Amino acid sequence: MCNTPTYCDLGKAAEDVFNKGYGFGMVKIDLKTKSSKSKLSQNNFALGYEAADFQLHTHVKDGTESGGSIYQKVNEIEMPINLAWTAGSNNTRFGIAAKYKLDCRTSLSAKANNASLIGLGSTQTLRPGVKLILYQL
Repeated sequence: MCNTPTYCDLGKAAEDVFNKGYGFGMVKIDLKTKSSKSKLSQNNFALGYEAADFQLHTHVKDGTESGGSIYQKVNEIEMPINLAWTAGSNNTRFGIAAKYKLDCRTSLSAKANNASLIGLGSTQTLRPGVKLILYQL
């Protein structure tokens, strides 16, 4: 889904146009401006790649927060990894998770992050639209 600017957007207030964020496939650019101050107040950039069993995503928020994630699916195992950091500080966040499908209605999951939080869970589909989820963090 691509929201490219059109000619009719030129007549809108600058704040309306720059608050939309226009995506070009898996590239996302989001700009926000304060028209009273005539300056750019926020800028975000994201880039992603997606295949049938693999996804890669990176982002930069206001030039201060950066991050990325990788998702891989191999047979019945799904595994995402997430990493983010803030410029000028020691604030780095890291997380890893895994999900294993035992059968078509049951799955087990686990996750851990750099804050020493560990979670374990189980999901059972009882019938279409009804799931029983047990999770311990």
